[in-house]
Amino acid sequence: MKWSELPEPVLLQRSFLFGITGIVLGTLSIFNSTWHLVQAPMGPLNGVSFLLQLAALGTAILVLRKRKVEKEHKEKAQMLILIQTVALLFFLFSL
Repeated sequence: MKWSELPEPVLLQRSFLFGITGIVLGTLSIFNSTWHLVQAPMGPLNGVSFLLQLAALGTAILVLRKRKVEKEHKEKAQMLILIQTVALLFFLFSL
């Protein structure tokens, strides 16, 4: 089944899960860079974090691009896009 054929609540839930996972991984990377908890390269972790955040943005935009979207789902998608954009910019500028 294509992602564009899934119902809006499922897409919004996946967008939230991708986004929160990306934010948590990015936060772990920043904490490790600051306090040196684990001696490991943080580049791959940052990459996965950015990839998950971009996937979250994409799925939220996919909800907005659908034809007949309920107002409630449209507002949730707009809020997710705003939060994910701010989080992505924060992690980009923190490098």
